[in-house]
Amino acid sequence: MYMKTTTNGRRSLLKKIAASATGIFGMSFLAKAEAQMGTPEKQVGNITTDQEIPLFSGHTKQGNLVFVAGKGAHFKGDVAAHTKHVLDELEKELKSAGSSMEKVLKVNVYLADLADYDKMNEAYRGRFGKKPPVRTTVATYGGVPGDSLVEMDCIAYV
Repeated sequence: MYMKTTTNGRRSLLKKIAASATGIFGMSFLAKAEAQMGTPEKQVGNITTDQEIPLFSGHTKQGNLVFVAGKGAHFKGDVAAHTKHVLDELEKELKSAGSSMEKVLKVNVYLADLADYDKMNEAYRGRFGKKPPVRTTVATYGGVPGDSLVEMDCIAYV
């Protein structure tokens, strides 16, 4: 059977082949990754919207690690009050996951304004025990969602 092909026809055929291969290999890769990592534990502390499916989880566990979603402070106040609130929220989430502030390995800090760095540090100091976790601090362009002056997320162990 003779088929006349055009450049667009070849491109379309190549796209279909590539999509099939990606689907086959992608599923294989996902299956292997899931088999190696195991399935995540039940996620708790889900943040819901008016949709049926949660937007994100407050935390999730994988093996002996717990990943805590970003926490912000959505009320009027200064960066010290916001930092204290955010750290209190992280601590609550860690406790609900079976961990603690002393078991935090990594913290990411997002500031609405880098000028608040020193005041944030004052409120932050000592909250993670004698050996604080590694930390990255950045100032966000355009602010932190929900008008929080600071947001933090972390990784800990259980």
